[in-house]
Amino acid sequence: MSEIKNSKQQIRLPIILALGISAGIWIGATFAEPKSDRNDLRAAIYKLQEIITYINRDYVDSVNTNELVEYGIQRMLEKLDPHSSYIPARDATLAKSQLDGEFDGIGVEFGIVRDTIYVVAPLTGGPSEKLGIQSGDQIITVDGKTVAGTGITNRDVFDLLRGPRGSTVNIEVKRKNQASLMPFEIKRDKIPQYSINASYMVDNEIGYIKVTRFAATTYEEFKKSLSELKEQGMTKLILDLQSNPGGYMTAAINMVDELLGDNALIVSQKGKTSRFNNKAYAVRPGMFEDGSVIVLINEGSASASEIVAGAIQDNDRGLVVGRRSFGKGLVQLPLDLSDGAELRLTIARYYTPSGRSIQKPYGENEDYSADWSNRLMHGEFFSADSVKFSDSLKYETVSGRTVYGGGGIMPDFFVPLDTTMASSYVNRLFNSDSAREFILDYADNNKKKFEGMSFQDYYNKFTVTDEMLQNLIKVGERNKVKFDEKDFKKSKEYLRILIKAHMSRNIYDDNAFYRVINDINEIYLQAINLFDEAEKLALNPKK
Repeated sequence: MSEIKNSKQQIRLPIILALGISAGIWIGATFAEPKSDRNDLRAAIYKLQEIITYINRDYVDSVNTNELVEYGIQRMLEKLDPHSSYIPARDATLAKSQLDGEFDGIGVEFGIVRDTIYVVAPLTGGPSEKLGIQSGDQIITVDGKTVAGTGITNRDVFDLLRGPRGSTVNIEVKRKNQASLMPFEIKRDKIPQYSINASYMVDNEIGYIKVTRFAATTYEEFKKSLSELKEQGMTKLILDLQSNPGGYMTAAINMVDELLGDNALIVSQKGKTSRFNNKAYAVRPGMFEDGSVIVLINEGSASASEIVAGAIQDNDRGLVVGRRSFGKGLVQLPLDLSDGAELRLTIARYYTPSGRSIQKPYGENEDYSADWSNRLMHGEFFSADSVKFSDSLKYETVSGRTVYGGGGIMPDFFVPLDTTMASSYVNRLFNSDSAREFILDYADNNKKKFEGMSFQDYYNKFTVTDEMLQNLIKVGERNKVKFDEKDFKKSKEYLRILIKAHMSRNIYDDNAFYRVINDINEIYLQAINLFDEAEKLALNPKK
């Protein structure tokens, strides 16, 4: 008799079926469904237990039951919506730290170049900065184990360098012009993560704030930025939410509350049960209720970003400029599981003040993951006229302007995607880390040149020369990035700005990066010229 071998999919099938049968019933019971449903839940759980018992006891091969269950959970959630998700225990702590606003670690921004951990910059006030670790240092060993040239990944670095506050880690770094490795014993500490990466005055009136995500500390950071910019004379605000994927809804609500007055509605949410229904209003005297506001969005602006943009637009508080946002109008509740894993379960839909749901369609007949490529193919990134809305999705702002639901926030002023300068060759230089390698080496070799140079002098006088670009090309070739002369000529001036911007982050900070890179940000550049329109809304929001 020939031996029959089961594929992994065949092994997983029973557990997937069982989990699928019990999925909707289990979720219903979590929110106190009627007794009949609870009875169905008990039956489903019993069936699931039976199947797991049979697999463990009788299945022909040894299997990892926990691995099967986790796989089944992932597949079960795929049947619900695109944003309900399960985070295994091994990843949950890292995932939470992205939103908590701080984590425990040694305090460095790092990159992996030539299979080696490079310190891009020690974080201000962190333990690494206090010990004298510098930009360009290469981390060769961690707790006696060699980590250079071992195929290390970003996840590996997090596992090695992050840890409980007060614990220690021993590293050895290679520093240019030092013959031997330099040892450091670092005591881990709380490391703040900032969600507002830039805040500066564009001119004597216009202030600019870049928000990269909505975390636990975002609101406090926003108030601090507003206060500092107002002290510098800000009367007009650009709030940049481009490519901001969202985060905590409360952070978005509190932010809008500083911009809206008169008990204006900010957002509402509706769930299956009334305990998830809620409306949020502007309830406190805001720090910036009178000046004109422009919000920048693009196809990467999602969730909490769309709450902010929708509230500003529907209340006629300011203008929204850019391209149609992502279209995520589902609210997730984080639920901690007993083994340290986390379930992020969709429990409601949120609605803008005019009543529109901006969740884009999903389901069996929708290729949700291909939405961006479909938008690109249909020309949406290049022409506002390519976006078609049904009259059934028409809503009105407080002054009677027409807005639409059905998938994202459509801006008041559309700015097409500029592809005239970018190229695949430039993308390869950055994706291969060739650009990062070049920047680290150049900054390290020219420390004296930049010592004492103010950012304003750097911004006005420093130029990425042709010689520098030729050296970048050589670094790319060493990393197997073949030179493309046609792409290079097309992108040459664009590449100069990119290198200058990324180098400014290495020498100065994120604020410097955005001040340089915004010189080629078309949405930002057009917004600066639209404040006359924004001013009209600020002065007369209601007809």
